[in-house]
Amino acid sequence: MEGLRSKLSTLWIVATLNYLYCDVVTLMDPTLLKQFLAGNVGSVPISQGFLLGAGILVEIPIAMVLLSRILGDRPNRTANIAAGTAMTAVQVLSLVIKTPALYYIFFSVIEIACTSAIVWYAWKSRKDERASSSKIESLRGALVVE
Repeated sequence: MEGLRSKLSTLWIVATLNYLYCDVVTLMDPTLLKQFLAGNVGSVPISQGFLLGAGILVEIPIAMVLLSRILGDRPNRTANIAAGTAMTAVQVLSLVIKTPALYYIFFSVIEIACTSAIVWYAWKSRKDERASSSKIESLRGALVVE
């Protein structure tokens, strides 16, 4: 599981860096920058609640960098599957709500690939553990019979 923990944590780091840098590049977009300065993005007002929600959303992958390394096996898999699925869904939805800029699509593809890989690795580890557990039980049964 240690190799998996490292892999998951690294994927969360890559996803997080892409989320953050996409936000930095977004601030360089003159149209969006004018909207930010006016206090809204499209028809969404930038309120304290909006900023808190955005902060919580970006905190999920940041927290998963650490949690992927310190949680026990079962909670680790569950947290990675849940957080990876949520972040993948949010990113996919952000692509279909309105027509995104090319740079946003570029970063989104990387982010979706990372979070999808996280879900896949965490899900696969559950199957691998079950297979290993079955083999161990079979060996125990074979030893008891002899």
